[in-house]
Amino acid sequence: MPSPRPGASRGRVLTGLAHTAVCLGVAVVAGLAFFLADSRTIVFASHDAVVAPTLDRHVVLRTGPLLPDLRLASDGPVGVEIRLGKTESASVEELFSRYAFIASEPDAQVAKVGDVVQEMALSATLRGVGLGLVPLAVWWLLGPHRRGELFRGVRTRKGAAAGVVLLSVPLLLWQPWDADEETQEAQHEWEPLESFMVGVPLPAEAAGIEIRTSPTTVQTQRLIQSAVNTYEKSKDFYDQAATDAAVLELREPEEGETAALVVSDRHDNIGMDRVARAIGDRAGASVVLDAGDDTSTGQPWEAFSLDSLDRAFDGYDRFGVAGNHDNGTFVRRYLDDLGWTMLDGEPVDAPWGGLVLGIDDPRSSGLGSWRDETGLSFDEVGERLADEACDGERISTLLVHDANLGRDALERGCVDLVVGGHTHVPDGPTLVLGENGEVGYTLTNGTTGGAAYAIAVGSKPRRDADLVVITYRDARPVGTQAVRLRTDGRFVVEPFVELLLDAE
Repeated sequence: MPSPRPGASRGRVLTGLAHTAVCLGVAVVAGLAFFLADSRTIVFASHDAVVAPTLDRHVVLRTGPLLPDLRLASDGPVGVEIRLGKTESASVEELFSRYAFIASEPDAQVAKVGDVVQEMALSATLRGVGLGLVPLAVWWLLGPHRRGELFRGVRTRKGAAAGVVLLSVPLLLWQPWDADEETQEAQHEWEPLESFMVGVPLPAEAAGIEIRTSPTTVQTQRLIQSAVNTYEKSKDFYDQAATDAAVLELREPEEGETAALVVSDRHDNIGMDRVARAIGDRAGASVVLDAGDDTSTGQPWEAFSLDSLDRAFDGYDRFGVAGNHDNGTFVRRYLDDLGWTMLDGEPVDAPWGGLVLGIDDPRSSGLGSWRDETGLSFDEVGERLADEACDGERISTLLVHDANLGRDALERGCVDLVVGGHTHVPDGPTLVLGENGEVGYTLTNGTTGGAAYAIAVGSKPRRDADLVVITYRDARPVGTQAVRLRTDGRFVVEPFVELLLDAE
């Protein structure tokens, strides 16, 4: 068989390289265009927000027509523009206070934007590669004969005219001559925040932030000064609390035991999340049980609170129910999407070996429903929950928002431990002897967010913040230990309380 001519082999190599270069060129240009034209809508810092990538290597926060825009140099190769939309707030002062509080615990929001930008980059890359393969596919589909006809046709007048039309298509799509009118926004220059707030001491974290002033300059300065004050107080308080929590004298699980941390009634207090994680780590916990009321209204603008909770307990086994203030379905769906096991009235296997059962507070959805039924009262849901708990293997832990929802199951003797919150007042563990002679306990945590009513956002807890560590052995709870952070920053660690489930 004759060997291929050297010239033919070289030609095929050059053709292959040309194909690769064209495909890569189209893919890169198209991918970059797709990336810069893309945007995503998320909930950021309690606002509906549109996130779009840029090439100016700045993170720019567009706050609207009356408030100043902010920007900060990006550490990455690209920048991002975040345009804030609607939110819920009673006043501008309350909104700035919320901004300051979120800024004191920014990691979850920063990670959220970073994840969105990475998703857009991946999407643009895939779309660019797909478009980059189009020239190669066209080349193969035409075949040598049709390609020859096409190349010969280019030399004619019709071919030249077609080439001009083809080359003008990108220009017509771009339309660089269609310029925007001069805007009011363009009249304001960026200036360092320290220059704008001359005479006001700023935290070190504010270094590098630039501001573009708005028509309400004097009002803005006053609001920023108040926000800085809230930021510094909040950061200092929770920094110290997290540091102190890491050295608390807590009982740690022995071999064969599992520790679970109970949180409830956070009411958007993201400052307590890293404190709670520090307590959990110090106690050797690997599970978190969330008894609900993570928000104050259950609205999408409170996603920042759920993002913070999720990030704080990354790596833990996470179980939760929605409370009455987590009104509607948003909180349940959001945490479920983040990977939490949101209990829905059916027992599931627990990491400690037993079964855990739970259900959202029937007052949270406004439906009073048990699974697919509607119109059920709080007591009726409690009865249905007890029926489920008593139908099969004994329930190790019944997680509810209000411990009263588990009263029937406990009185029937089908549950080892009922865990709840809701009242903002810690109570228990209290022994209950069931109708069948079995012993169980009821335990109510206080408010992990240190909330007064449904409000916990501020520079420190509004009342004592409570958590409980539950220890499990042989698939059953064997003890609890409560931890309280007082409003003055001092911790109170209660003694370990044994649960005597085998008592007569």
